[in-house]
Parts: sequence; C-alpha cells; structure tokens
Amino acid sequence: MTGPSIRYPAFQQHNLKPAMKIVFIHYHLKTGGVTTVIKQQIEALGDDCQVLVLTGSPPADEFPAKFVVVPELAYTHPDQSEFNPRDVAEAISDAIQDTFQGECDIVHVHNPTLAKNKHFLSILKQLQLKKIKLFLQIHDFAEDGRPLSYYYHEAYPTDCHYGALNTRDYNILLRAGLKQTGVHHIPNMVSPVVKKHIRQQNDNFVLYPIRAIRRKNIGEAILLSLFFEDNQELIITLPPNSPIDILSYRDWIAFTQKHQLSVEFDAGVKKDFQALVQTARFLITTSITEGFGFSFLEPWMHDKLLWGRKLNAITQDFEQKGIQLDHLYLQLMVPVDWIGLTRLSDRWQTCVQNVCDVFDYPIQKDHITASFEQITADGVIDFGLLDETFQKRIIGRVLDDTKSAQLLQQMNSFLARPVEASSKARLIQDNKRAILANYDPRSYRRRLMRIYQSVSQTPIKQRIDKFVLLTEFLKLNEFSLLKWCDYIE
Repeated sequence: MTGPSIRYPAFQQHNLKPAMKIVFIHYHLKTGGVTTVIKQQIEALGDDCQVLVLTGSPPADEFPAKFVVVPELAYTHPDQSEFNPRDVAEAISDAIQDTFQGECDIVHVHNPTLAKNKHFLSILKQLQLKKIKLFLQIHDFAEDGRPLSYYYHEAYPTDCHYGALNTRDYNILLRAGLKQTGVHHIPNMVSPVVKKHIRQQNDNFVLYPIRAIRRKNIGEAILLSLFFEDNQELIITLPPNSPIDILSYRDWIAFTQKHQLSVEFDAGVKKDFQALVQTARFLITTSITEGFGFSFLEPWMHDKLLWGRKLNAITQDFEQKGIQLDHLYLQLMVPVDWIGLTRLSDRWQTCVQNVCDVFDYPIQKDHITASFEQITADGVIDFGLLDETFQKRIIGRVLDDTKSAQLLQQMNSFLARPVEASSKARLIQDNKRAILANYDPRSYRRRLMRIYQSVSQTPIKQRIDKFVLLTEFLKLNEFSLLKWCDYIE
C-alpha cells in the first residue's frame, strides 16, 4: 500500500501572522449548509487565525482559504479501495506540518458522528494519538432519524471538546454524558444581505427556498398552497440529491401535475435565487427537522415575511433573543378517518418497531400502542407525522370536497388567512434588528475565539453515552413516518 493520496490545489502562500493555527476537516466542500458555515467561520476569524481546510473533495468554485484534498476523507463509496486510518492520520499530520511549518493548535471537525465515511471515527482517534486537539462540531445527529448514517458498533471520540448548534442539542449532549466545560454552544452566524437591483415584477408567488429532501415536508407546503390568497403559486427552489429523496420528489411533481396544482419545482436551478427571494410575496417553511434553523432567520434578512410550521425545540433560542415567531403554527391537524385508523396504525407501529430493531433499541409493544393512541387522540393527527402516501390522501380529499377544505380550515384557523398583513412591516423590521444584534459576524468571531481558547487550554475527560443520545431523539410522541421510515412509492 502506498498510503493516502493528497491533492494540493494551485495556491500562493501568503505571509502568515503569528496567530492560532486552525485546521478544519469536512467530508467535502460541495455547496451546502456545512460548507457555508465553514466559509463563514473562516470569514469571521479573519486575521486572528491561520487556517487550513482538509477535505475529501474540492469546492466547485473559489474558496476563501487554503485547502488540501485528502480523498480518503470523502464519503465512503462502493468502488473505494481499502486504506488504513493510521495512514490517513499521517497524511493529515504531514499536510499540517507542510502548511504551518509545525503543529496546529486545533483541528475543528464538522459533523464527525455521521457514518458517511466508515473509517472517519478511526481517523480522528488516530489524530488523538498524535496529541492533536479536536473540536467536534455536530450539525446533525445520526440518532435523529438517520439510521443509515449511524455508527452502530463504534464509540464516538472521547476526551475531546464538542460543539452544539442550539440549546436543545447542547442540553442533550450534557444528558448524554458530556461536561459543561467540554461542550460548547456555537449557533451559526447570519450575514447581512446585500440586495441586488432587480426590476420590479408583478410576481404572484410564495417561495419555499430549500433543497426538497423528505424532511422538508413538501406535502405540507403543497397543502398550504391550496389556501394561499389571490391564486398565489408555490415555488420550490432546489431538487434533492439522494436517491430516496429524489423518488419522493419526482412523485410530488407527478402528483401536482396530475391535479393541475399551481406549483413550480426546480426554480432555483433555472432562475436567480436572490431574485426569487426578493420578488416573492412571502416565504414559507414546513420542515419537520432542522439543525440550526436558518430557515427561521434568513427570510427577515431579505425583508420578507416567513410563515409556516414552527419547531419549538429549535425556535426557542431565537424567541429568547427577541425574534417574534408567534404567528407560525405548531401543528396542522387532520382527521384520522380521512386516511383510515387501522391502515395508519399498522404502518406507524410497524415503522416504530423496525426503527427500534435497526438501532437495537429495546421497546415494549404496549408502549408503541399507547404512543399511537396519544398522537391520534380525539380522532386527529398532525399532518407532519404522516408519510407521502397518507399526505396525498389528505390533499386529494381537500381538492375533491369543498366541505373537507372548510373543515380543515375550522380545525386549523391559520389556514383561513395565511398571512396577516396589518403588522407585517413592523414584524419584519423588528425581527431583522434582533437577528443582526444576536447573530452578527462580530459576535460570532468573539464566541468562536473563546471556544478555541477553551479547547486549546482545557484538557477534558468525557464520553458520550450513545444509548442515552438515541433515547433523547427517539420520542414516539413526535415520531414522524416522513422522517424515520423508508419511502413507499
């Protein structure tokens, strides 16, 4: 074996100032949420740190720091040849030495607990043997409905510092065994928006600005669109990447075409994204799972109203900072008899049992049954707990029967008037002001530097109890078929 290959891009060495030496590691630098955060962190650090980024695949366009491609850090794929994690750790160490002419202060790793790379944890543990200090920032938990990304038989790295995006995750990590001195709250930064000059258009549409993975709950966005005022069109910006999400997405496209619904898909591929945002009547979110929750903040930065589903576990941080989200709804209740109680019960309870089996999580049948009775109490269930098959039945019923549409409005009064315009301008400006005051780049830089100082100077002895972590996320009163179960065509 010749050892891991390292690909250096064309790079002109700058005169480096004496400062902390920070190394970022991520599976890839493709366009997406984590890559955006890494770019923001590099921007926030400015001249306070020397930066190197190690990645499994290069960025598609310009990148604001030196990066080194170590292909063995990328997602595992079937055709990949086997390698020794010790050799990869050695290659990482060599790249650090070559860049800084010595050791680094911290290696800042993004999303390390997702088994996208089956050797990733072993690589990190080999770095620890080299006395390299790790700061592991978690954006997404495998325990949060991602069984295919779960390290079933391997412990997460011990005796290193962890970072959490929100208070919910911070507290979960504490309950799972980490110490206050060893886990850090690191909410993302929200950058000010520089608006483009766009010719005024009379566009009558509502925008859902996301990549349409299943967790974004596309069916609910379509259901909401049936109640938009003035025949507003629903526009969804980007298609998903993963095969299972693509299947669901294509079926939603076919469904809207069959029923001649006013929905446009892939708009962000064909049109300028910022132009779409600036010309939309308002923006929506129907997601059932978020990490940090950019979708609750960014619309206000574009001077746009946000409407849709609120996730209390995520939005509590924002509301404590003065960001007003009371106009969002927590549930969208639908009658169980529209889809059939027995059919739903069989599907839901079977799915719960399958998930518990996959995670090797012991659970009593009585507990599953009692939880189902709880989420269907009074003959209703939250639309966000249903999968696409049941969601399409609900939407079909509303389309075919005016009385059903009226009943749904009575059950969910917010549908009768989706957006209350009387105080819209004030709400937008108040929320924008609160976001700029609490999630600005300067405050983010100070927070990040404090964390780096702590990681650098404070040795820690701690470990994560993976069973406790799973217990924190596998809550049956919030168990969504859309999130936890395989897609059924």
